[in-house]
Amino acid sequence: MAAVSAADAGRGAAEGAGRGDRGDDSNSSADSLDRLLPVVGTAKPPRKRTTSQCKSEPPLLRTSKRTIYTAGRPPWYNEHGTQSKEAFVIGLGGGSASGKTTVARMIIEALDVPWVVLLSMDSFYKVLTKEQQQQAASNDYNFDHPDAFDFDLIISTLKKLKQGKSVKIPIYDFTTHNRKKEWKTLYGANVIIFEGIMAFADKELLKLLDMKIFVDTDSDIRLVRRLRRDISERGRDIEGVIKQYNKFVKPAFDQYIQPTMRLADIVVPRGSGNTIAIDLIVQHVHSQLEERELSVRAALASAHQCHPLPKTLSVLKNTPQVKGMHTIIRDKETSRDEFIFYSKRLMRLLIEHALSFLPFQSCTVQTPQGQDYEGRAYSGKQITGVSILRAGETMEPALRAVCKDVRIGTILIQTNRHTGEPELHYLRLPKDISEDHVILMDCTVSTGAAAMMAVRVLLDHDVPEDKIFLLSLLMAEMGVHSVAYAFPQVKIITTAVDKKVNDLFRIIPGIGNFGDRYFGTDAPPDWSDEEDILDS
Repeated sequence: MAAVSAADAGRGAAEGAGRGDRGDDSNSSADSLDRLLPVVGTAKPPRKRTTSQCKSEPPLLRTSKRTIYTAGRPPWYNEHGTQSKEAFVIGLGGGSASGKTTVARMIIEALDVPWVVLLSMDSFYKVLTKEQQQQAASNDYNFDHPDAFDFDLIISTLKKLKQGKSVKIPIYDFTTHNRKKEWKTLYGANVIIFEGIMAFADKELLKLLDMKIFVDTDSDIRLVRRLRRDISERGRDIEGVIKQYNKFVKPAFDQYIQPTMRLADIVVPRGSGNTIAIDLIVQHVHSQLEERELSVRAALASAHQCHPLPKTLSVLKNTPQVKGMHTIIRDKETSRDEFIFYSKRLMRLLIEHALSFLPFQSCTVQTPQGQDYEGRAYSGKQITGVSILRAGETMEPALRAVCKDVRIGTILIQTNRHTGEPELHYLRLPKDISEDHVILMDCTVSTGAAAMMAVRVLLDHDVPEDKIFLLSLLMAEMGVHSVAYAFPQVKIITTAVDKKVNDLFRIIPGIGNFGDRYFGTDAPPDWSDEEDILDS
């Protein structure tokens, strides 16, 4: 493969360039490099294949207020609810101001795959002591030494990202040389690009990288770029930048950074100006992201048949009133106004029923007559509602009506018209959701594919499985079995369960396309009961 040839040539160039004298470093020791770097040439374990879907349109649409994903993230788990593929991690190393970030953005643009995460090593500088703060202020602290980085946090963060989990990233302020109070949340990726000057300077970190790229740029160009960046963006003066460069940056490059070039799979001379090398990298990454279609919905349709309904399922008691409301909303002749009215009534009853499964503890209050009353009070921290757009958001008013100050999050899941699989397009979840009881809302569940994706998102954000309540007006037995099998601790609550799902994944006898009937829109001929159709 061309990528291998380029890697061999890069290693030869690196070894030739790395034999020069190494400068002294105030924080270094003679054996530091041997301690940090693994033995070169050891056999690599076979890489697991991952999947990515290429799109013709840009994966992101940026507005003044937010970023919108225009290409969905396909399932990253199997019918058992467990991870079936890890994100592909690209490591970008090189000297300070060599153009690593620019190369990373060019790779992202050329790859044209949805859900790419760019992670910078600059976010992981250690918190400085008062003495180190003073040294940094006078440009006497070495930021270009391995000890300046929090490798434990880097490794744990990258591991979680690779597993598809949500992570919090520190934000480093280079003007104050400290971390800001606010941390940034990153979640989900098909590809992760990790860039930094010490990207290859730790054994455990190297094990997480599926592909290693070294950006090799002339030292004079790097110095000019660093002067421009540090003066304009980081509030430094020219004397301080040059002092720091000569005292720390150049010696650290010679001792710690340039020798890691021999570990790279591909070396990119001239940085972002080398478009041929970047094209080669993109071709190699695409070869590693070979299609491996995950037919999650088809797998769900063929599994868990003829089993008794799980104990985690609770169906609202089928009183004459409930039966009457179902009769109205299932009737194809029902007007939109009546459909909305009786759907809302059912939603209110469903949510009131679901709240009875929350944890309560005994408490005593005093009545206005001065008498004690032995009562019950919610014993959790907080209740959060999460709606699966678009039909799920119709349940939000009913939840707000019975839960004061409830927090609301949203997840947008749509079916890809060509693959038939659900895709995650957008999510907005409240902070610290991992400590809450979460009421996950969708109006209909047929195969359970969308519900499973939503539950997987919550688990990736560290919500305990036994704190998730899946609520739906109508479910098919297949969907109930699918969710219960994959996530046996999730409580499933509905007003009715229908027996069958047809070849188009519609619930039989069913209710029709709930979103279209509620919002007054027209359904496409091949609509699914579970979520809107995306024509990609």
